[in-house]
Amino acid sequence: MAPFFLCNSFSLISCLKPSLKAMRSSFKEVILKSTLAQGIGQLDPIQELWSGYGKIIRVNLLGASVPSVVAKNIILPKSAHHPRGWDTNASHQRKIKSYEIELEWYKHYSQQCDKKCRVPNFVSSEIDEEEQLIVLEDLNVIGFSLQKVELNKYEVKQCLEWLANFHGTFLNVKPEGLWDVGTYWHLSTRQDEFNVMKEGVLKENAFRIDELLSACKYKTFVHGDAKVANFCFSIRGNNVAAVDFQYVGGGCGMKDVAYFLGSCLNESQCSKWEVELLESYFNSLRVKLESESANVNFDELEEEWRKLYPVAWTDFSRFLYGWVPAHQKLNAYSKEMEDETLALLFRH
Repeated sequence: MAPFFLCNSFSLISCLKPSLKAMRSSFKEVILKSTLAQGIGQLDPIQELWSGYGKIIRVNLLGASVPSVVAKNIILPKSAHHPRGWDTNASHQRKIKSYEIELEWYKHYSQQCDKKCRVPNFVSSEIDEEEQLIVLEDLNVIGFSLQKVELNKYEVKQCLEWLANFHGTFLNVKPEGLWDVGTYWHLSTRQDEFNVMKEGVLKENAFRIDELLSACKYKTFVHGDAKVANFCFSIRGNNVAAVDFQYVGGGCGMKDVAYFLGSCLNESQCSKWEVELLESYFNSLRVKLESESANVNFDELEEEWRKLYPVAWTDFSRFLYGWVPAHQKLNAYSKEMEDETLALLFRH
């Protein structure tokens, strides 16, 4: 899911009518009641949800304390249209559960995120048999209106700081109501992709890789889809917020870090900046935990998570080898991470 301020390239007029049709009158009433608005103005489509499961709409308000909110309208399709052909029952059930978990996250956990790991505030929700509505604060309104496709090193560090503060906030918290194991590529939820992987040493050791990550002593909440497209930058360029919590759950923080770096850096940058960026992340995490006087052996945590960085990277590569085996992220740097991981496994 892309950030809430992003508009699709297709015509606003061409997609506004479906958006108006898609939002039920009962959902509009929920928005009016929760925002104390006198009326609803224009509905601006932001984007379609993945595989045709609804859409995200900016709802302009009349006579409210804020000019707009963002509505995520999930509509269960009669038939899914996955852009890469993964239209299976397992995929469908995973998506349904992901939206249930996202609502749980916003209702019961998001309030714990402070300005160092800013997320949209939860406004209201409504569920019926066929549709679900999640109403959220519009990040555009509070200044997080910039999306970036390519990041410089400073911007990468901003996102890593967000992740460090997020991980520090939920360190050792049990993910009740969320995914027991976060991330959308987790092995137990991706058996279709695993089954079509080519035979080889990575496939043979996929379960051992998963076990290494799951057995880590220091667990937190992982965002689960911490790609650059899910970060929103402030106008001044000195802060970020994050969206899309469908795959938030328990796990090692390195899952988010490895996945994020792979989303915004090329092969050369990964190799060149790895040491500096990991150092930046752990420095931010240390500051976060020290500021809260957390009862944790930080040196032990850092040692454990640093060892698991290549493992987390390789775990995502395992998913890609089944999902899109020719993916550009399966490069020489990824191969280095695989070699480090396998070497670690064979030492155990």
